[in-house]
Amino acid sequence: MIVIMTMVGYSVDYDKIFTMKTLPINPRRLLIFSGIFILILMVVEFNARLEELNRLTKQRDIVRAESTRVMQTQVIILTQVAYAGSDQAVEDWARSDGHFIQEGDRPVVPLGIPGVPLIEESTQTPMPPPQAAWQAWWKLFFEE
Repeated sequence: MIVIMTMVGYSVDYDKIFTMKTLPINPRRLLIFSGIFILILMVVEFNARLEELNRLTKQRDIVRAESTRVMQTQVIILTQVAYAGSDQAVEDWARSDGHFIQEGDRPVVPLGIPGVPLIEESTQTPMPPPQAAWQAWWKLFFEE
């Protein structure tokens, strides 16, 4: 035991100051705390996995919708390509845009009714020539 006298006359027992009380380590308590700690880690990991599952599920749904749109577009384009290469497409174009007739068709040429004037195409009225700025102001202030 080390006892040191101070100048004031008090004695200090340094063995009592530096000696720490040790907590008794109970193995049962240690197992319970370690089990709780492991359970908390498992819950946190499970939560992270659930969040990733939700994120991946949303991405899967987006990709499925996009692939469905792409497949529908492909079907439409393939149908248009098949129609464009068919005889029916050529015949439809010839009758509508090409203004062709088939054998046996009787072409109709519209004629005007005698005595009724023909409809004239409208002519555009010419635009007046642009005026100088001072002329526009002169007309604005001095002419009615």
